[in-house]
Amino acid sequence: MKKLSVVGLVLILSLLLAACGGGKEDAKNKVYKVGVDTTYPPFEFEENGKQKGIDIDLITEIAKKEGFKIKLEPMDFKGIIPALQANELDIAIAGMSITEERKKVVDFSDPYFKAGLTLVVAKNNNNITTPDDLKGKTIAVKKGTTGAKFAEDLAKKKNAKVVQFNDSPSMFQEVANGNADVLIEDYPVVAYAIAQKDLGLKIVGDRLNGDQYGIAVLKGENEEVLKKINKGLKDLKKSGKYDEIVKKYLKE
Repeated sequence: MKKLSVVGLVLILSLLLAACGGGKEDAKNKVYKVGVDTTYPPFEFEENGKQKGIDIDLITEIAKKEGFKIKLEPMDFKGIIPALQANELDIAIAGMSITEERKKVVDFSDPYFKAGLTLVVAKNNNNITTPDDLKGKTIAVKKGTTGAKFAEDLAKKKNAKVVQFNDSPSMFQEVANGNADVLIEDYPVVAYAIAQKDLGLKIVGDRLNGDQYGIAVLKGENEEVLKKINKGLKDLKKSGKYDEIVKKYLKE
């Protein structure tokens, strides 16, 4: 019995050591799931079945430079933070503006792009140029964005109506068709869209704020990978690779 017990103990210890070794190997080979919104060119979009854009190129280069693996997980923007909270994602890069409200649930990287919201109207609309012109108007926005929050606050002051959409193209179409008077969107996104195709839209007025984009992880989680993201981002800017990526998609 004693001999059998010793053999059993050795077997258990061997299994435990193997399990520990496997844990280290698993950690080393961990693939970080990255939430993206591929309806958001020039930051994220799909072309010929391939995911492209400023955000896609940035996170790919950062991961390569810092030695970690990623898997892109396309989804609606409004579902990205809930997916982080449910541990379905490890990282999010989706043209996400850094806000105090979002900081309550996620930790952001250093800012990587200055965006800012802008007003957009149909080409033949000469009646709206500033927020003061929105009294009683219908404002189109994308769900879950800072543009949506800005519009909701503005609508209360101007007695305006806000209609929300899951993606940017639907929002653009609503204004072009005259079903909404104006849309509020991040300047580089709508400037890129208008430059690529005649959408029947134009940008009016000055930028409404100074939003900056950040890469997010769940608050208090993945601190090590966030450090790597910040280091990789800093190195990309220093080497000129960051500018190269941005200029690839934005000519200005």
